[in-house]
Amino acid sequence: MMARWAMIFGHREDDEEGGNPIAALIMMIVGPIAALIVQVAISRSREYAADAGGARLAGNPRYLSGALRKLHWASQKIPMDANPATSHMFIVNPLSGGGILKLFSTHPPIEERIARLESMSL
Repeated sequence: MMARWAMIFGHREDDEEGGNPIAALIMMIVGPIAALIVQVAISRSREYAADAGGARLAGNPRYLSGALRKLHWASQKIPMDANPATSHMFIVNPLSGGGILKLFSTHPPIEERIARLESMSL
């Protein structure tokens, strides 16, 4: 959105050359993808940090890994009707999707979270 408005109102009267529309178009395409990648990376690292903190509070990481297994099982049996804009607020990923969609998921795979928690208890 910012690039679009910059293309419309971003030029100056004394600027004879003007902007490069091809560069602006590339930025309009690459910018949101880069922002999404950063958002996903931050969200996943926060999820792992929250799991580690929860395991410390519980006293035993296996308690939390067991709870994650039960939540994952329940979410598979009873699908959640969730808006993609609020999916980051769920403990387990409420959206189903495979393949390339998993790369852009804000939640790390539940199996990876469980494996990390169980490796903490060793």
